[in-house]
Amino acid sequence: MFEHSTKIRTRYSEVDRMGYVYYGNYATYFEVGRVEAMRVLGINYRELEESGIMMPVIRYEIDYKKPAFYDEELTIITRVKEVPRSRITFDYETWNAKGELLNTALTQLVFVDSKTMKPQGALEIIVEAAKKFLVD
Repeated sequence: MFEHSTKIRTRYSEVDRMGYVYYGNYATYFEVGRVEAMRVLGINYRELEESGIMMPVIRYEIDYKKPAFYDEELTIITRVKEVPRSRITFDYETWNAKGELLNTALTQLVFVDSKTMKPQGALEIIVEAAKKFLVD
């Protein structure tokens, strides 16, 4: 299993009238975690897109346990548990500075050729990077 942690500080604009971080903002937090995790694996999203590969999200699930609040430092843990083929799944946990688990989530993305907009297999660079950390 590959695991990467990313720190995010919540901003005032992300808080709703109840004082909680608005639920929709977590998708953005997970995107930050996902991009940084891929960077550690040696995969740059921009370069991937420039090479003609897009990665749209085809599944997003989240289980909320506790709210986050304004100006809290959150840790987003991003995991990849299996070598990608035509799809890649990222699992997430969000923790606050007190060590409380705020939520768990997952996103699944599919590899798509940007010219044909048809699904395709994962690029060899992605498979090889994942294999360094994973056993299929």
